[in-house]
Amino acid sequence: MGVFQVTQGTSPVVLAQPHTGTEVSSDIWDRLNDNGRTLADTDWHIHQLYDGLLPEATVVRATFHRYVIDANRDPSGNTLYPGQNTTGLIPETDFDGKPIWKDGEAPTEADIAERIQTFHAPYHAALAAEIERVKSIHGIAVLYDCHSIRSHIPFLFEGRLPDLNVGTDDGRSCHPSIQSAVVNIVRNADGYTRVLNGRFKGGWTTRYYGRPETGVHAIQMELAQSTHLAAEAPPFAYDSGRADRIRPRLKDILTSLERVASELNN
Repeated sequence: MGVFQVTQGTSPVVLAQPHTGTEVSSDIWDRLNDNGRTLADTDWHIHQLYDGLLPEATVVRATFHRYVIDANRDPSGNTLYPGQNTTGLIPETDFDGKPIWKDGEAPTEADIAERIQTFHAPYHAALAAEIERVKSIHGIAVLYDCHSIRSHIPFLFEGRLPDLNVGTDDGRSCHPSIQSAVVNIVRNADGYTRVLNGRFKGGWTTRYYGRPETGVHAIQMELAQSTHLAAEAPPFAYDSGRADRIRPRLKDILTSLERVASELNN
């Protein structure tokens, strides 16, 4: 079972895709209950949605499912959103708060330690290496963390999630011009709702790597799955019509990030 896939490019932009993977080893699969085996909390088809939008962007994609271990969570186990419902490093429930493991089969501390070493750490070693590689070329790197989620999840948030959720850890993870470039595009994306640093301010990836003072900038995009799926329910099919409407906006964002990165380095 592979842990990650890397597509190297020459752009200063690096796309991280920690939640598109659906691979689960047989020993872990056997411990999931029927609900867990639906793998419902996948970022369905995100790698397909972004494919080719910025041809020279580097892509680092986790191939394992987030129920194996969540590559966008702090390996120390610290929560991203204190006081709010969320899922942990190895989730015990799905996004609806329903158990995903068979009785008595929930991951142990030993499981967590082993999966950090086997999955979480190698993925982030690959991501860190690609960030440093493009930074060595350009003197700057922009990490764009690609995510998606159902637009209605009462366990996690009230009401309907905006279509385009931009997260910069309240402005700490990137230069203001990078945040502004993305916000200006989503603000003018007709037919889509949007928010900056709303319910999703950027996960561990954005917060850990985003160090503007070192030349590494990070920004997260959490898309409502209604922007590119036929329905936010099984079989979570890719909708080419919806995807083709949002892809030009995403392309504009990535192209703008590449341009701003060049400007910041001059």
